[in-house]
Amino acid sequence: MERVGALVVGAGVVGLAAARALARAGREVVVLERERAIGQGVSSRSSEVIHAGLYYPPGSLKARLCVQGKHALLDYAARAGVAHRICGKLVVATEDAQLPALEALQRRAEANGVPVHWRSADEVRRRAPALRVQAALASPTTGIVDSHGLMQALLGDLQRAGGLLALGSVFEGAEPLGRAGQGGWRVRGRTLQGEAFALQADVLINAAGLWACHVARAVAGPDPARWPQPRYAKGHYFALRAPAPADCLVYPAPQDAWLGIHLTLDLAGQVRFGPDLEWLDADDPARLDYAVDEGRRAAFVQAIRRYWPGLPQAALSPAYAGVRLKIHGPHEPAPDFRVEGPAEHAHAGLVHLLGIESPGLTAALALGEEVVRRLAGA
Repeated sequence: MERVGALVVGAGVVGLAAARALARAGREVVVLERERAIGQGVSSRSSEVIHAGLYYPPGSLKARLCVQGKHALLDYAARAGVAHRICGKLVVATEDAQLPALEALQRRAEANGVPVHWRSADEVRRRAPALRVQAALASPTTGIVDSHGLMQALLGDLQRAGGLLALGSVFEGAEPLGRAGQGGWRVRGRTLQGEAFALQADVLINAAGLWACHVARAVAGPDPARWPQPRYAKGHYFALRAPAPADCLVYPAPQDAWLGIHLTLDLAGQVRFGPDLEWLDADDPARLDYAVDEGRRAAFVQAIRRYWPGLPQAALSPAYAGVRLKIHGPHEPAPDFRVEGPAEHAHAGLVHLLGIESPGLTAALALGEEVVRRLAGA
């Protein structure tokens, strides 16, 4: 049976960043990806925002890895030629009742070491006359990035370091070799053509995105009851067929796990609005429906007109939809990233990455280094 130094399950942006970090640390790396191309799940259906780190509780993994990841991503994108832009963001309160949420967000950002600036209604109007708000927080270090270009750059680094990518390769299970994985892991899988394969890996990294909870339960050793029940939530995006009302991103005041229907820009200047939040009654990621429900357009118009009253009639057209793995329910507060290594589950050479939704893209490079650190700490 072939043996490799590290096997990473999942070739989204986080899996590729982890694989690159492991290869740079001197490990032989193989990445298993069930799809026929990289980044076909969460990574290809996001807002492509480089988050500054405003929203996350101080001391949390999300806060630390978002801020670290933002700096690492900007440095990497500049060196690797990945298209990106620091366009800034306005987080807006459209009524007086939202001002306390904006003030709390300002305090949280400052506690995380993230620069923000309070803007009055007049100051916002001078920058973006089309917007109607009571006040806003300006985030000067928020940006956008070409997520596909980023993943291609990470893959190129991995391959130049000797790493391999196995597309169309479905992870089916793993068992520890020796006591609690001290001898590595036996990994079982199959190709899309149904051909079975097996590998031995010194370390096993679960970065399977939508499939992460399924993969965690398919790895023997740690108690399966410790892994959360997967939930799935869909977010729709609509594109704007009209001039942009602002030259930056525009977000409504936050509502815990959901940041609201916001205005984002792509690198070509196209405006998109989204995502909304639709909890799905689904437990099989292979059967998720990514069609855009045009019936949700009216709710988008209503939400957007709270901060842009002049949104023209019939200016929105369906763009795309994405689905995120949630490790909490609809009425529960958003949990932190779950990065579970040997110190958490007492099995050597095994790291699970669960609930890596926003700001996962921003934090990807920092998450890769966190995987290496968790393994080294063991």
